[in-house]
Amino acid sequence: MFNSIQGVFNGKSTDSVFVLTGGVEWEISMPLSDMESLPRAGGECRIFTWMYHREDMMKLYGFADETRRNTFLELLKVEGIGPKGALKIMGGIRQEELERALETGDLARLEAVPGLGKKTAQKMLLALKGKLVHAPEASPIVSQYGDLVEALAEMGYDKRAAAEAIALAEKDLPGGLSSDEKEKLLFKNAIIQLTGN
Repeated sequence: MFNSIQGVFNGKSTDSVFVLTGGVEWEISMPLSDMESLPRAGGECRIFTWMYHREDMMKLYGFADETRRNTFLELLKVEGIGPKGALKIMGGIRQEELERALETGDLARLEAVPGLGKKTAQKMLLALKGKLVHAPEASPIVSQYGDLVEALAEMGYDKRAAAEAIALAEKDLPGGLSSDEKEKLLFKNAIIQLTGN
């Protein structure tokens, strides 16, 4: 519904920020760590958003960038983690640490996050290993063919492995292809690389 909201940062509470756009002040729930990236009150800001809607409530969640929003959405896929819990987890561990803990299977580091018990930490390891790609480490392939990487990730492939497979497939592409033909061929050849066929 909303990709992002850009406006004047009007202040914050314990777990929400207030952004003024065209006479409307938005209340946006946000991880504490993401709040640190915001300017002083009165400054311009852009917040990437996600709308939570149920019969009895509607709430807007915000993040410093698309990577952080993606992390939040991936956390929601883990059984037992709701929006409130996902915000608390993201506020209790830096993005890089979270990714490293998931990639290396560091259960102890995840259990040290406030409000995260052993069972939920184990579920996170099973569900999210290989699912998070930190933007600064993302290759040009991820930037150029992000939709293909996401499509492969939705099929259950590790995002880093998907990006590497696309990079390998790109080297073997014949010339003179349209962008649509190129994407179809890359997708097909990346799957071949990932399945080892």
